[in-house]
Amino acid sequence: MERRFERELESLKTSLIKMGSVVEDNVNEAVRALLSGQVDLAQQVIAADGRVNALEIEIDNAVIDLLALQQPVASDLRFIIAAQKINNDLERIGDHAVNIAESVPILSNIGNQELLLDIPRMCSIALEMLKDALDGFIMLDTGLARKVLGQDDVIDELNRKMTNQVIAQLRDGKQTIECGLDLIRVSRNLERVADLATNIAEEVIFYTQARVVKHHAEELKKRND
Repeated sequence: MERRFERELESLKTSLIKMGSVVEDNVNEAVRALLSGQVDLAQQVIAADGRVNALEIEIDNAVIDLLALQQPVASDLRFIIAAQKINNDLERIGDHAVNIAESVPILSNIGNQELLLDIPRMCSIALEMLKDALDGFIMLDTGLARKVLGQDDVIDELNRKMTNQVIAQLRDGKQTIECGLDLIRVSRNLERVADLATNIAEEVIFYTQARVVKHHAEELKKRND
């Protein structure tokens, strides 16, 4: 029975890693479509979301079975709880990748890359945070998890700046209202990807160290400077 439980835990982790890989690929492709104006690639990202949803259901069912049939305790229970939350976060990240992809047809007409403002930088930070959060989970590396927590304020500030920058573009006649609204939409979705990557990093710390750091990212950052 114990060996079967261990196999089921390992299978759960494998499924979660697979889902993380699929979601990370979708976000990367959504960003690539956005920055290069590839509408066809954006459509592929939208179509790929069905696989993410299917994996979420599969993982949810595995979590329910483990909790109901195995009555896990201590670190095993922490892992299962963390896996359930990470599964939900990944599905939501997949939704944000779709949202970004849906803005590509409008923003592909923007012409001048400078009119994207801080979007390329936000893309780079969000992708790095997601990669580090997932690598932290795979390798149980709390150093990577803490790095993610420390980056969240940067992308939050960039997102706050975007609205004012877009308004300035509209006032100067450099941007259409349609493109401006989609720029703000993309900015908010990138900020949410970063927030959800932060959630995953928090779950890594919860699982590995039995510490709850949610809503205390800044305090944790200061202790590790």
